[in-house]
Amino acid sequence: MPPPHSPDAPTLAELRRLTDSVGTGAGPDAAPTLPFGVAGLDAALPGGGLALGALHQIHEGGPRGRYAATAVLFAGGILARLDGPVLWCLHSRDLFAPALARVGLHPDRVVYCETWRDTEVLPAMEEGLRHRGLAGVVGELTRMTLTPSRRLQLAAEGSGVTALVVHRLCAGEAAEPEPSAARTRWRVAPAPSDGMSRRMGRPRWRLELQRSRGGAPGAWIVEACDAQGRLAVPASLANRPAAPERVQRRAAR
Repeated sequence: MPPPHSPDAPTLAELRRLTDSVGTGAGPDAAPTLPFGVAGLDAALPGGGLALGALHQIHEGGPRGRYAATAVLFAGGILARLDGPVLWCLHSRDLFAPALARVGLHPDRVVYCETWRDTEVLPAMEEGLRHRGLAGVVGELTRMTLTPSRRLQLAAEGSGVTALVVHRLCAGEAAEPEPSAARTRWRVAPAPSDGMSRRMGRPRWRLELQRSRGGAPGAWIVEACDAQGRLAVPASLANRPAAPERVQRRAAR
């Protein structure tokens, strides 16, 4: 180890970079990302998109959080733009394959794993993440504590397969998932549409990035994923700020 004041001593910035990379799989080269194609959203994420080979959490706001239908479609749209089959660990038999097809994830690509309980979902996800040929692994969970999330994050880093946890928040449970090792945490919910978009356009979502390691939390109104899994900014909102300031303050706490 060089003396503290020698020219070869590591700087504080270098030490931070090295310690930040421990446990995240980050190396000298940036991890691959999947851009959403929404400028403000991609700018809020490190590398300009969703990190691949990492764990991400998605939950749905509002009274229908238990069913998480919008969260499922958001996850399906992400995976629709990746190559390969998808392992989907089910919580109940209510996954609607035609709806996934509408956001670009054809049922022929999905391998369904009937797990039902969180204690079965987590090991099934971890096993699936060891198979490098998968586009992604989805697990429907009611809870995910810190230790299992670390295992999933490490498994995703090791194989390069993206892991998505869709939370089904039941009545009486906390409105937000517990802290975890996930790279990002998202909250998605239906948003009101204007008259024209209700008749002719795609549904709208309120998409909130609540936590992003190395990124900036924020919220956006977007059009739901299309048949290629792509989001869009509604034309009537294209020139508005990306996220209300009050949402950013709350999310950053």
